[in-house]
Amino acid sequence: MAKHFRCGHLYSGLIEDAKTEQTIIVDDRMITFVGPTGDAPVPAEGDEVADHSQYFVLPGLVDLHTHLTYGNAMCEEDIDFYASTEFRALRGLIGAQRMLAAGYTSIGDPGGSNHVAVSIRDAINAGIFVGPRINCSSQYITSHQGLTDYFPVYSVGNPVTGIGKVVTDMDQAIEVIRMQIKDGVDFVKFAMDGRHLSRDGELLASFTEDETKRMVDECHRLGKKTAMHARGREGTLLSARAGADLIFHASWADDECIETMLDNGCAICPTLLVPYHNQIFTQPTDPMYHKVRPDLGSREWHAAMSVLPRAYRAGVPFMTGTDTGFAITPYGEWNAREIELFVELLGFSPQEALNAATAVSGSFLGGGDKIGRIEVGCNADFLVFDGNPLSNVSLLLEKERIQHVYLGGEMIELDLPPIESKGVSDFSYKMWHDMYTQGRVKELGKAIRHIQAAE
Repeated sequence: MAKHFRCGHLYSGLIEDAKTEQTIIVDDRMITFVGPTGDAPVPAEGDEVADHSQYFVLPGLVDLHTHLTYGNAMCEEDIDFYASTEFRALRGLIGAQRMLAAGYTSIGDPGGSNHVAVSIRDAINAGIFVGPRINCSSQYITSHQGLTDYFPVYSVGNPVTGIGKVVTDMDQAIEVIRMQIKDGVDFVKFAMDGRHLSRDGELLASFTEDETKRMVDECHRLGKKTAMHARGREGTLLSARAGADLIFHASWADDECIETMLDNGCAICPTLLVPYHNQIFTQPTDPMYHKVRPDLGSREWHAAMSVLPRAYRAGVPFMTGTDTGFAITPYGEWNAREIELFVELLGFSPQEALNAATAVSGSFLGGGDKIGRIEVGCNADFLVFDGNPLSNVSLLLEKERIQHVYLGGEMIELDLPPIESKGVSDFSYKMWHDMYTQGRVKELGKAIRHIQAAE
């Protein structure tokens, strides 16, 4: 029994305008026909027909930077210490479903605690729960100079519940890679830089060029892709030289980095949403405020705004991802803003931005030739939308415009609880956000309360 979907406007996922009066035919969860309604086969007896001729139909969106482990975390302790692995998996499933309800039918999870994302993926694939298509890694592989090794060695060090796995030599790194692949990851994530700066104030890479190449080569030998957290120039360049598949951020890349990425087929997922929201959302009571808000034109933001448009126009593939899972990027709330920022800040056309958020990003995932496109032979994952995002991509942020989400040709209906933090993500014991010296109390002035004496 086939399903026929009448579409008022249909965008395929390519860099092109939408076509009018189109029909999609789905059989066994795959697209078997796409074309003008007048050319479509007549529905056979027993076939279903869905009339979406008043709406815009587009491929399901893809976010390659969603951390299901994090739980909309407010601090690093929430990410690494609090909530059991089992609770994180249950919490992460709801996060994945929120992404699906927001139109993200496929996601990549590039790093988290233990086997949380792998377990959520497997439960969805087994049909136990409804959720998006998921590709995932496990703990970030890092050195003592890289991201995710946050806590002092003399106290906590690298916690077993943490999102990072510190390796101290290449033999250990190769063993961790093989173990993660054995345990079912779709790709491997590396922290190529963190907070360690050179004397000139530049981020230093966590691994040497030889180390990076050896790790990437081992992943590729075992048939897995690689994703690299690299903000600084050195980490970005070494990732590109090693032939890494996907580089997150690349904020301080330069022309040599761009040329090397083009030579070795690397893609960039710039992940603009977190630094953007940090600049516009944080409040004086948020510790992050004092790091980013007073300096809206930070060095890294300016560097990224200069190099990223050049990299795209030079031909480096750009993919969409948001670092979803922090309090500033809750699951399913703001993901489409990354598409908006591609247009507003990086100079993408709406067609280019939607292509990046569908077909291009889908190509990183397993079975990527069937993801992010409405074409014969592809998965029947698409959205029925009220409005034309090719005329204004910001419409995608208005979730009430999503009329239906189809996954494999099946309409998805989810009854999700409201987003909460109490008992869900705020386990760390935060008592104060300020230092109340005499000088600070004078600055606060009338904000300081006075206690009345008892009568």
